[in-house]
Parts: sequence; C-alpha cells; structure tokens
Amino acid sequence: MNNSITPPPDTDDDNRLKIYFLPNLLTAGNLFCGFVALTKIVDAHPGTPDFYEQIKLALAFILLACIFDLFDGRVARWGGHESPFGREFDSLADLISFGVAPAFLVHRVVLRDVFVSTPELGWFIASIYLICGAFRLARFNVLSMQPGGGGKDFLGFPIPSAAALVASLTLLIMWIDEKDFAVGYLRFVLPPLLLFLSWMMVSRVRYPSFKSLDLRTTRTFTKMLVIILFAGCVMVLREKILVFVLPAFFTLYLIYGFVRPRLSGAWRREIEDEEDDQEK
Repeated sequence: MNNSITPPPDTDDDNRLKIYFLPNLLTAGNLFCGFVALTKIVDAHPGTPDFYEQIKLALAFILLACIFDLFDGRVARWGGHESPFGREFDSLADLISFGVAPAFLVHRVVLRDVFVSTPELGWFIASIYLICGAFRLARFNVLSMQPGGGGKDFLGFPIPSAAALVASLTLLIMWIDEKDFAVGYLRFVLPPLLLFLSWMMVSRVRYPSFKSLDLRTTRTFTKMLVIILFAGCVMVLREKILVFVLPAFFTLYLIYGFVRPRLSGAWRREIEDEEDDQEK
C-alpha cells in the first residue's frame, strides 16, 4: 500500500508569474538609468577636461532613476497590479541605481581625494553604504510580505532618498569647485554623511511613504498655486537653483523623520497630504 501523499496538481495560476507591463517597464527604466550612471562613472577619468561633464551625466541618470522609482509602485497600486515579482525586481533595480552607483560615484569624486594616503578606508566607507542599502531593501521585502504589507510608513530612510541626497550634494560640491569658491573643505562632509545615511537606512526611524497620496484627488487653491509656482521656478531657473533645491529638499526629508513624532496629527496630515480616516 502506497502511503505517500500526492501533491495537488499545479494550476495555471500557480505556475504563471504575474508580470505587469507598465510598472515593470518603469522599473526597467530605473535599472537602465543605474547601469548608464555606472558606465559614465567608469568612463570618467580625473584630470581630463570632460571629467565633470561625465560625472554630471551620471548624477542626472541617478536622479532620473529616482523618478522612475517614484512612479513604478504607484502605477502598480493604481492599477491593482502589485505582485511579488514586481517587488523583487524593484529591489534589484534599486540596489544597482541607489546602492552601487552612488557608492561608486562618491568614491570616484570625493573619497579617493579625501583618503589619499589610506585609499582602502574610502572603499570601506563606500561599501558600508552599499551593504546597509542592501540590508534595507531585504528588510523592506520581508516586512512587505507580512500581514499589513509593512504599513504606510518606511522603516528607516528610503534608499532612493539616500541616493538622491548623496547625488545632489555631490552635484553641489562639484558646482562649488567649478566656481573656485574657497570652500574645498565641504568634500570632507560627505564621508561622515555617507556613514550617517548608512545608519539611517537600517534604523527604526519612520518616514512617510506617501503611498496614500493620490494625484487624482482635488487640492486647495493655495496648494495648487504654490505647486505651480514652485514647478515654474524650477523649470525656468533650473541651472541656478537646482543645485541648491535638491540637497535642501532631501535634507529636509531626512530631518523630518526625527521631527515627525513630535508633530500633532493635524500637522502630519497637512504635510503628508493625507485625508482623515473618516473621509477614506
């Protein structure tokens, strides 16, 4: 008598991976930008006339990857197309675009000059950022599979925001160097900042994910006017103010995680643009 248990037959739904076109296309755009950023960093050689131009192009692709990452999850949620495959694919893309590329970038532009006598220390600091970023993404995936999906908040500083802060500050430092301002010591701020961001990514400080933010909802007249004016200023004066606006924006987001628990519920809903539970 055969006492073995026969497994239930596999169904088409069990074997078929749910790969939705548009969200994963945006994630692929994120990964493509990270790869191009890496190639530009590798091709850039210090001392050559086009070094800064190559690095600026790499920075632009890292920031463009942030835009792709901003929308891929939202497109999936709006269409009801979230899937385990999309979550894993997104994390793999994030590790390249927001982990490997920024770590390699900071080492190429800043750390190799700061730690001339001890270059291995520069590589070590960059690797700490990369390892903490990978740890952050793995923890996010595990929490997402638990009941509740990890909630509306991010646990730890999001790695795309960390990469955007690193990239925008590097852009600011390069702009200062090109203007020949006597503030070369600013590059020494980046190594401790990289270590601080590494710790923040794996910390338990909570940040709003803005998952409940719906661009289709209505806005007050004042909010809409401020958004339009701000977007217009950025477009018209992008070459003059973008190097200041981006570092300031992501620095404020970093600080907000510490200030957020001390704010009232009304202030938090206003800042995070969330509606009351009764209205949902």
